[in-house]
Amino acid sequence: MTTLTTLEIELYNSQTQRWPSSGKHILAQFNDNSIVIYQAFNNSIADYAVKNQKFGGDDYSWSGWATKKNQERILAIRLSLQGFLTILSECVPSTFKASSYTDEKSWKDALKDSNIRLQWDPDHNLSGGRLPRRAIQLGISGEDLVRRYSNEWILSIEDITEFVKEQYDFVKEGKFEMVWTPKERIFEITDERIRNNLGMDLSDA
Repeated sequence: MTTLTTLEIELYNSQTQRWPSSGKHILAQFNDNSIVIYQAFNNSIADYAVKNQKFGGDDYSWSGWATKKNQERILAIRLSLQGFLTILSECVPSTFKASSYTDEKSWKDALKDSNIRLQWDPDHNLSGGRLPRRAIQLGISGEDLVRRYSNEWILSIEDITEFVKEQYDFVKEGKFEMVWTPKERIFEITDERIRNNLGMDLSDA
């Protein structure tokens, strides 16, 4: 099995025993200083990112990320915890229905002023089936913010493509008991303002 240098891994079936079955939750690998997120890119962007431990190069767009086609490479990106919390505090839900805003005008004004979008999408099991649990999806745009993300908040970048392919081979063979994934637990949001910003209620605790 491909050895990962920055991530702890655990059998998927072991992790599902302690993960919540429903609600909005941020499942992640984190410590007191950092948290890991994942993004997919094409070969050119991924090669530059791994070599330089930040984003850039001729094919990278500073107006946004994760928007390129041919996203065949998967990167594990360790962000500073402060940077991640800044993203959460400034994001705006992509739909009014998913927001905690009391009226649509306030939501539209906030959406116009923010370069960070939030969605809670259905989480999936290994077979691709949808789960009642929701997983957070974040999108960043705007050159100044994307440069800050790349130059200030990223602590390390690791290419985990081969590891993911190896585990997917077990999935295709139906050997789910052999699948390893990055070890993740619930990232608790204790700041009430951020929880409201994310549209989380007490049932998501």
